[in-house]
Amino acid sequence: MGGIYLPRSADALAGAMTTYGIPLLVLATTNSAALTGVAFALEWIPRLAAFGWAGALVDRRGAAVVFHLAALARASVLAVGAVLLHLYPNGHVASVTVVVLAATTGVLTEFSYIAAETAGAAAGRWAGRRAHRVQAVLLGIDQTAALAGPALAGLLLLAGPPPMLTLITGLSLLAALLALRTPPLPVTPAPAPKGQPGAGLLTGWRTIRSLPALGWLVTGLTLSNLATGLLQAAGPVIVVKHFGQSTTAVGLVWSAAAGATLLSVTICRFALDRLGLWPVGAACAALASLACLAAAQAPDYLSYLVLVAVLMAAEGGMTVVLRTLRSRLIPPEKFGSTLSATILILLLPFPVAGVLTALTPPDALGHVITVCAALQALGLTLAFARLRADPALRT
Repeated sequence: MGGIYLPRSADALAGAMTTYGIPLLVLATTNSAALTGVAFALEWIPRLAAFGWAGALVDRRGAAVVFHLAALARASVLAVGAVLLHLYPNGHVASVTVVVLAATTGVLTEFSYIAAETAGAAAGRWAGRRAHRVQAVLLGIDQTAALAGPALAGLLLLAGPPPMLTLITGLSLLAALLALRTPPLPVTPAPAPKGQPGAGLLTGWRTIRSLPALGWLVTGLTLSNLATGLLQAAGPVIVVKHFGQSTTAVGLVWSAAAGATLLSVTICRFALDRLGLWPVGAACAALASLACLAAAQAPDYLSYLVLVAVLMAAEGGMTVVLRTLRSRLIPPEKFGSTLSATILILLLPFPVAGVLTALTPPDALGHVITVCAALQALGLTLAFARLRADPALRT
């Protein structure tokens, strides 16, 4: 499995440092909150738009090839950015450079992620009944990167933008080289329609609709993500305005959540061996719903931190179930397209959560979170009630 885990580890750390480090880089370089917001939007909007292209390209060319080229291209872009920021640390050139970096690295990271996920699903199929163990390891890699990446990026930025970009460049190059060791998929990918940006997503959407178990789980998790996304978007307002804590305390909430998710993934790995997909998934769904409802009414910062950590740990368990289920059910020749469609659906609630946060007075956020938590509980209950008798979740 080294051909899967090692490139995934290097790419996940590079991706996490890029995702969280580039907005910090923009702020440090331009000292402009407006440009920081623009860079964040430019980092994520093209990523969402790239899902259809990425999935179709992976299905057509293969995961290893797309992973290698995307990581190599990201390394090249970052290297150019490091040189430009070394030569022009301030001014118009620096501002344009960091904004362009945000857009290009976001898209390239999405391509490498879709390719890595496709390779991981292939590894799960090779593992057979132990597929959940592979998915648990992959999720653990992602969570470890999410825990270490932002802190490492912030620490390196103290030495200046070029050192931070140089390390991310090195990690991207390492991922590209390790991708050459990734075993090829055991099937020949079917050609995807060319010249149609939405063709990959359409193929993925049709595949999801043809797999009821996957469709119900994605529906439940999408409603769950609305509540989770609202907690993420409203977190700074809740922690700073409501609980009177510092901005550092906001980051501590999500560091604790990442640590709890890592522990949850380890526990779920063994629980799935003994109990199977449905019992573990249903237990995590119930825990997530209760934690989110309680977090909306948390009386103080410490209880809020603990409840958010419990919520994200439960979400991590459901994610292992989702990864295992889709590696079992999705046809290999359509996996990239279906994965793209699945992730896009799951991410759509996050901008909605941002809009809700922007439109809601701070004093009313607790009520809105409660409503979203109730929708989460309803969606997950319906999803796992429908899935109880499904043969795909019996083992």
